[in-house]
Amino acid sequence: MYVGTLSFDLLLGDVHSLKEKRSVVRPIVAELQRRFAVSAAEVDHMNLHRRAGIGLAVVSGDAGHLTDVLDQCERLVAGRPEVELLSVRRRFHGEDD
Repeated sequence: MYVGTLSFDLLLGDVHSLKEKRSVVRPIVAELQRRFAVSAAEVDHMNLHRRAGIGLAVVSGDAGHLTDVLDQCERLVAGRPEVELLSVRRRFHGEDD
């Protein structure tokens, strides 16, 4: 069994309230969950309206598949025009850990 996680630190564009922030972050989280069957949630910067932290986790029996899914998730978030991807932290836990 392999477990992979990604943590995204995002800077949001023209957002002036927490309500506007939710309208940007929720669709990203929902699309990650729908397209890639990952567990995803907003996990950081909850009270800041121009910053967001999104975390996701994936479990797979194949390390190659896990890497592909994490790569696709990262490309999806990086390609969103309404956010600027400040950093990504990737963790990979294998059978040897």
